[in-house]
Amino acid sequence: MMVKRERDRLERRLIKALTRSCEDAKPIIPGFTWLTHEVDYQRFPGSLMVTWVFDTDANLAQALKSGDRRRIQDLTAGALADAGVEVDDVAQHVDLDSEEACLRTHAGNWQQRLKTRSARH
Repeated sequence: MMVKRERDRLERRLIKALTRSCEDAKPIIPGFTWLTHEVDYQRFPGSLMVTWVFDTDANLAQALKSGDRRRIQDLTAGALADAGVEVDDVAQHVDLDSEEACLRTHAGNWQQRLKTRSARH
């Protein structure tokens, strides 16, 4: 189990690396707007989930059809490697979502939506 200081350092590295991937993705993946991550450090790294958010369901669907899912997984893998995090299958740690879906099912409450979604993983 990680001590608090180690968790804090790792969290800062994750935020820095994922922010870089987010900024790299914005100009090349149509409709992608932001990402976030959640982790339970008592079950780390298995509990780590990075959620990539698109503006619309249509842009999310297009990303899935166009091969951008692979690009997103590659960007996530690079960020995790930069942060010093090793996972067996990055696809298991990547989720794609949209602002429209959150508005439709959770009235735009991302905290509630992510909590509900993380319970499924």
